[in-house]
Amino acid sequence: MKILRRSAERGHADHGWLDARHTFSFAGYLDPDWMGFGLLRVLNQDKVEPARGFGTHPHQDMEIVTYVLDGELEHRDSMGHGERIVPGEVQLMSAGTGVQHSEVNPSGEHGLELLQMWVHPARRGTEPRYEQEAYPESERRGALRLVVSPDGADGSLTIGQDARLYAGLLDGDETITHALAPGRRAWLHLARGRMTLDGEPLEAGDGVGFVDHAGFTLTAGEDAEFVLWDLPDTETPS
Repeated sequence: MKILRRSAERGHADHGWLDARHTFSFAGYLDPDWMGFGLLRVLNQDKVEPARGFGTHPHQDMEIVTYVLDGELEHRDSMGHGERIVPGEVQLMSAGTGVQHSEVNPSGEHGLELLQMWVHPARRGTEPRYEQEAYPESERRGALRLVVSPDGADGSLTIGQDARLYAGLLDGDETITHALAPGRRAWLHLARGRMTLDGEPLEAGDGVGFVDHAGFTLTAGEDAEFVLWDLPDTETPS
């Protein structure tokens, strides 16, 4: 089964300095039918104005992955990290017993666009952790580059859950196929550009869920940039 969620169907919040699109319920956007997708709780695509951002705030017992699409993100947290994340880099923060952090656009001129994604952890109350890694465009071009996994395979970041995140770029004649193992589900999010999924046109912001589905093929990319979560076939925890 495929579940198509078009970009325009997402939640939207315009705070002036922040333009946020919510695939699933988040903050002031509540839709009981879209509280998450299995273990994937949050998938936000945010645009942040220059010299603005999220002040220091807490998180607990959540695996938080940030993927920068454009611009630069400055991160500071209570674990002592002060990092900048640019396009092609992925950040993972395992909040565990609790962490506080801030996220701002340090540029005074250029906007910032990013994906922030939250996954329920396999265990609560773990020690907070932070990881960050760059994945060159050449490794994501016409491919599914593993960037997050439970065992850190192939240089990926290590998440506290049986979940894998792939990042890909698709353009021209490139084709990408992905098979889903039995007992797995997946969520595909097209962040930018266009492409087709088994012949179905997708536009920027569209998302597709897969449950009891063998796999799919991506073609006809036009500057397409996307992420794919491969998850256990488990309903959202209470």
